[in-house]
Amino acid sequence: MLALHARARILREGSGIDNEKAIRMTSNRFLTNFGEASEVEARVGRVYREQGLEAAFEWIEETLMPLFEKQERRIAPPPGYKKLVKAKA
Repeated sequence: MLALHARARILREGSGIDNEKAIRMTSNRFLTNFGEASEVEARVGRVYREQGLEAAFEWIEETLMPLFEKQERRIAPPPGYKKLVKAKA
């Protein structure tokens, strides 16, 4: 479920396939921010089994993605950063 959600979300963002981002989004290292990684995955699976795909994706978006987005902002340069660096060179 997590990998499917990651791929769908990345494609929705319009940035094409970004394997490194998908790996960061689904890694045990990231998931341990929410508890035991396998338990987080099991929780997604239970939501999917009990409420369906849309509910599972919604749970991921509401529960996991706010922290993921915060972490991504820390590692990604701000928009226009490359242009600014080139302009100074």
